[in-house]
Amino acid sequence: MTVEKWIDAVAKEIVAALDWEYQYAWNEASNEAEEWDFNTETPPQPTDAANFIIEQFKKWQASTSGSKEAHQEIKINLINIQIRENIKTLFAVESGSRAWGFPSPDSDYDVRFVYVRPRDWYLSIEPGRDVIELPLEGDMDINGWDLKKALGLLLKPNPVLLEWLTSPVKYIWNEGACSELLALAKKVTHGHACLHHYLSLGSRQWTTYVDDKDQVNLKKYLYAVRPAMAIRWLRMYPELIPPMNFYDLKQAINLTPELEELLDNLLEQKSLSKELGEAPRIKPIDEFITSEFNWAETAIKKSRPVRPDLSEEANDIFRKWVE
Repeated sequence: MTVEKWIDAVAKEIVAALDWEYQYAWNEASNEAEEWDFNTETPPQPTDAANFIIEQFKKWQASTSGSKEAHQEIKINLINIQIRENIKTLFAVESGSRAWGFPSPDSDYDVRFVYVRPRDWYLSIEPGRDVIELPLEGDMDINGWDLKKALGLLLKPNPVLLEWLTSPVKYIWNEGACSELLALAKKVTHGHACLHHYLSLGSRQWTTYVDDKDQVNLKKYLYAVRPAMAIRWLRMYPELIPPMNFYDLKQAINLTPELEELLDNLLEQKSLSKELGEAPRIKPIDEFITSEFNWAETAIKKSRPVRPDLSEEANDIFRKWVE
């Protein structure tokens, strides 16, 4: 079976199961075809490939509370960016509340990606722009970093790339490139840098939106809770990267039954309210947040960051994936 016939067969299976437009299903099947070398490998049967794509879509829908139309818009935007900008996307993921596990009915889709351009683009006297940002339209927030920029920030270190690489919601995922990036990110940003990142992130939300208020924005409240939970995770499992998903974090950090129940209630309120929904502060949650932040401040002062020179490893990754 030729590549074209395989893609067509997979697309028709998807259309029959999900009632998608053929072109959209064809795009999804085409993306899946890129994972296989049809000259040397035997791809899965079209029915099996279609079932895999359908299963991935249903997982996305369950984890993000997203609509078919939103999924289609995101995928089409990512395809159009690749064509228009002449780039290769190494990965594209969800990075905001829809990936964290507590979206509101009107939450944005925060899509982040890392890409490479053709080699000659980098061999220029004048450096080109190293980000791609789509104008905000409706609930779509889509932007990406050039691989060179991403690696440079990673070496500072900046744990944002580590979070992107551990997102549970993936739109595009080059396994080879991502495994190399994740291995480097773990060496650079885990431990001290990760702890510093979550303390800075959470403290900013706490100070700005929670500390001196009786009524708090539910979204901002949870934006302070999640870093506190990640800090607790780093206390308990210093060798492991904190999961991005709120529920996965919550289940593994030995919270009291009372605090778990209060957080579950808070998540339910958030899921039913719009982005600007407010509620009274909750004392046990406040105490948990401040306790974890205080521990992190002390731990950071006592620890000495180990920062090995990994610039050559980063250079090797960059050179490998720039064609």
